[in-house]
Amino acid sequence: MSIFSRAEEQTRTPPPASEAPGSDKRSRQSDAEKPRSGGSDGEGAARDRKRDDDGGRRRRSVLIRTIFVIAVIVAVIAGATYWFLNRNLETTDDAYTDGRAIAIAPRVSGYVVELDVNDNQFVHRGDVLIRIDPRDYQAARDQAAGALAAAQGQLAGAEAALAKARIVYPAALAAAQGQVQIAEGEQFKAQTDYRRQHSLGAATSQQAVDASTAASQQAQGQLAQAQAQVQQATPVQENIDEAKAQRDQLEGQVKQAAAQLAQAELNLGYTVIRAPQDGWVTRRNVEVGDYAQPGATILSLVSPDVWVTANFKETQLDRIRPGERVDIGVDAFPSLKLEGHVDSMQLGSGSRFSSFPAENATGNFVKIVQRVPVKILIDSGLDPKVPLPLGISVEPTVHLDDTRPAGK
Repeated sequence: MSIFSRAEEQTRTPPPASEAPGSDKRSRQSDAEKPRSGGSDGEGAARDRKRDDDGGRRRRSVLIRTIFVIAVIVAVIAGATYWFLNRNLETTDDAYTDGRAIAIAPRVSGYVVELDVNDNQFVHRGDVLIRIDPRDYQAARDQAAGALAAAQGQLAGAEAALAKARIVYPAALAAAQGQVQIAEGEQFKAQTDYRRQHSLGAATSQQAVDASTAASQQAQGQLAQAQAQVQQATPVQENIDEAKAQRDQLEGQVKQAAAQLAQAELNLGYTVIRAPQDGWVTRRNVEVGDYAQPGATILSLVSPDVWVTANFKETQLDRIRPGERVDIGVDAFPSLKLEGHVDSMQLGSGSRFSSFPAENATGNFVKIVQRVPVKILIDSGLDPKVPLPLGISVEPTVHLDDTRPAGK
C-alpha cells in the first residue's frame, strides 16, 4: 500500500463511537436524565468540544507528517535527478568574450589631413584609415634621391679610375724599366768614348776629352733617374688596391644613400595608415587637423576572431581537457546559443600573472581557491549580423568525458 493510500484511509477513518452522531444524541439524553446534582450542562458541552478538538489535532498531525514525508521523497528524487543530469558538467559564471584588439598608432608625426573611418565601422585589410600630411616626407624623399644620384656618379668615376689604374700602372713600370735599359746603353757608349779619349793622349784634343767626360757623367745621371722611376712605378698592385679602395668607399656611400632613400620612401608611405587586417574600428580618438605623434594610439581594431575566456576554479579542472564540447550562453543575447570546445588552459592562475602577485611566504596565510583561465573556441552559433563585443558575460558549460576517470 502506498503512502498516499494510507494517508487517504487515515483521513477517512470514522470517528470513535463516543463521537458518532447517534452517540452524541444519546450522551446528551443520558446527561439530561442524570440528576442535576452530578454536573451542569456547561461541563458536558466543554467535554464534547474537547473531544472534537483532540480528534481534529490528530487528523492534522497525520496530514502534516504525510506532507513532510512526501516533500522529503520529492526532494531526494529531485536531488538525485539533478546530480545524475549534471554529474558530467562543469560551468562557471566568471567568463567573458575575448579577442584581439589591435592598437593602431602612426609611425611618423604630422597633421592628419584625411580621416576615412567612423566609430564601430567594419574595415577590410588594406583599407585606408587616416592620412598624414606627406609634403615634408616627399621633400625628404627627393633629397635622398639626389644624394643617391651624386654618390652613384662618384662611384662610376671610381670604377673608371680603377679600370684605368689596372692598365696605367703596369705600363708605367714597363716604361720605367725601358728607360733604364736606354740609360744603361747611353752610359755604356759614354764610358767607351771616355776611355778612348783618355787613352789617345796627345793624339786628341782636350776639348774631346772633356766632352767624353761630361757625356759619361750625364749618362750615369740618366741611368740613376731611370732606376728611380722604376722604383716609383714598382708598387703596381698597391696603386691598383688604392684605386679599388676608393671605389669601395664610394660604393659604400651609394649603399648608404640608397638606404636613406628607402627610409625616406618608407616614411612617406607611413603617412597613409591602413588596416592591418579585417575588424571593427573602436576607441577612435583622432580627428582631421590633429597632430599625430609616433607610437600614440589613435584607434583600436577588434578582430572578428572571438573566443571565450572562462575562469574556472582550480577544484573544477580535474576532468576538463582540450577538445571537450562546450555549450555557451550569452547574457546579452539570450536567444543566441553557441557551441564550442575547450582549446587550452593557461599554465598559471590569474593571480600569478597579476601586477602584484601574492607573497604567500610572508605574513599569515589564508588559503583561497584560485581560478585558472581556460580558452574556449566557438565552433558554431555565431550570427554574422550580431557580432559579439569583447568583455561581455557568458556562461559556458563543459561536457566532461564520462568514460575517463578523474585525474586521467
